[in-house]
Amino acid sequence: MIDYLLALATVTLAWWISTGLVLLLNRLGAQWQRASMLAVTVLVVLSLIYLPGRSEDRSAAGALLGFGQGLVIWAWLEMTYLMGVITGPRNTPCPAGASTARRFWLGLQTSLYHEISVIAMVGLVVLIAGDGPNQVAAATCISLWLMRWSAKLNLFLGVRNYNSDWFPSHLQYLDSYTRRASMNLLFPLSVTIGTGAAVVLLAQAMATVDPFLRSANLLVSALLSLAVLEHWFLMYPFGESALWRWALSPTPASDSGKSDSAVKNVQGMQLTKHP
Repeated sequence: MIDYLLALATVTLAWWISTGLVLLLNRLGAQWQRASMLAVTVLVVLSLIYLPGRSEDRSAAGALLGFGQGLVIWAWLEMTYLMGVITGPRNTPCPAGASTARRFWLGLQTSLYHEISVIAMVGLVVLIAGDGPNQVAAATCISLWLMRWSAKLNLFLGVRNYNSDWFPSHLQYLDSYTRRASMNLLFPLSVTIGTGAAVVLLAQAMATVDPFLRSANLLVSALLSLAVLEHWFLMYPFGESALWRWALSPTPASDSGKSDSAVKNVQGMQLTKHP
């Protein structure tokens, strides 16, 4: 159990820091965003270059490094959307009175290009990793991708605890595609499947003496546990914003003159919650 707590602490720290940095960058203005986007892009390229070799590294350290590569790739994907680099063909609010089907279709258009880029990048990671024994980077990306879709569908169907004020000004229109509700039919399924997967991976980690398998399963299990926690954040207020108060403090206005409100849906390595 000590190993699991260490893995959970490692993943939680990465989640907390990465979320705060993205929140902060979205408040500092275009110059900082361009510089950070370039820096993370370089890290993604390096991660992809070294991914084939990492997939053959069957050590506990190799599992941790593979996990880090997956997080860097996912952070880049999140930043491309939140900073407006890759979005979709629609950037206007949902028409009033739109049917559920129409709201879904129009909402999909707000991030269509980004959805395609996410699928392409996750597929590329899986392809590059090949059939090597170390699939932690691929498992990290796939886990975040699936839980992200789950969170987005829950937002569409209706959640209780969601504050549109956390959107940056250029994404404020996305709030019109979400729905407020005390519960939806998908939520129990989402948290049950996510929790079940985390428990299965934890059980597998505890049942092996192989350092690599133990580390790999613990890291992904801890990641899924945080993803489930973020789902609960959507339904019940836990005061989670206090965790990132250091990133949400007032900052100078961006050089574009736009409000740089915080973005709640970038939490962590996140499981993005944007529609």
